[in-house]
Amino acid sequence: MKNTLINGLFITLLALTLSACGPENTASTNSTAIDTSKTYNWKMVTTWPPGFPVLQEGAERFADNIKAMSNGRLTIKVYAGGELIPALQTFDAVSQGTVEMGHGSAYYWAGKVPEAQFFSTVPFGMTARGMNAWLYDGGGLDLWREVYKPFHVVPFPLGNTGVQMGGWFNKEINSIDDIKGLKMRIPGLGGKVFAKAGGNPILLAGSEVYTALERNTIDATEWIGPFHDQRLGLYRAAEHYYYPGWHEPGTVLELTVNQRAWDSLPSDLQAIVSNAAMAENVRMLSEMEQKNLSALQELKDRPNVQLHRFPNDVLTTLKKLTDETLLEMAANDVKFKKVYNAYQAFRNQNDAWSDISENAYLAIEKE
Repeated sequence: MKNTLINGLFITLLALTLSACGPENTASTNSTAIDTSKTYNWKMVTTWPPGFPVLQEGAERFADNIKAMSNGRLTIKVYAGGELIPALQTFDAVSQGTVEMGHGSAYYWAGKVPEAQFFSTVPFGMTARGMNAWLYDGGGLDLWREVYKPFHVVPFPLGNTGVQMGGWFNKEINSIDDIKGLKMRIPGLGGKVFAKAGGNPILLAGSEVYTALERNTIDATEWIGPFHDQRLGLYRAAEHYYYPGWHEPGTVLELTVNQRAWDSLPSDLQAIVSNAAMAENVRMLSEMEQKNLSALQELKDRPNVQLHRFPNDVLTTLKKLTDETLLEMAANDVKFKKVYNAYQAFRNQNDAWSDISENAYLAIEKE
């Protein structure tokens, strides 16, 4: 009788197993299967000059990695700024579906999406460490995607410049009065603060910066950091080199993907894009930091370069004006206020932790 029960149980289990493998279940499995024979050929436009180290090269490396990881199922042709469309029209091109991808930084579209600047950089705000923490694990990326959704754009962090330099000036900055009337290439929220201090902010693409400074079309410019500043030859057009980069303490670079194009990708290719973007985000920041080390020393060794720290009263005034600017913009724009509140809430937590972790550690050698 015991054997009969065991045999009966075995037959029942076998029947259930076979029914699970029947036609209906097979159809269900096939309906979710990924067609690995289908290929996708996309275009990416950037805001960077052709061959621009780290940033343009990073975008191209990202595309190469996508092709390798997808075994050629997704290929991305990368165009530098001006090669296919003007550099500062990158966001519009992705939004309209003219191209599938773009690479730049969110403050370039401040006129169209003011609140997007929080996902780029904020004067006296968080550094790359804090920005990555907010975006990846503090709700920042979800909010960023909510902001871009009406434009049919899906954003990803893809690179960070780290703390930038304060810029090149054709005269010394000894007080806040020296900023009044000064024409300076400075984008984003930093530009608004600069204007509030009496300066005249000007937005220029990277390819136009050196010529404008050399010809005195502008009196000063910020660009990125020692490596890129030296490569662009800015030391030949102005001699006063200032730090710290109060206006850009950790500038996030962004990958933008057209929503319809993104939705067309199968889940495995979406995962490849997401993880390749995260990998390149780390890689670009590391490369920026490494290249700035030697470039700073080389600039300091040049006889015509004068390295200055902004006077404390100038920084204090700029910080006060930053707080005023952000509050004014938040008071006049509901969408801006929502992102501002989220950013500030995370920043307060980040600052509290930084004070007893990284900041406390770095202060040891100064004591």
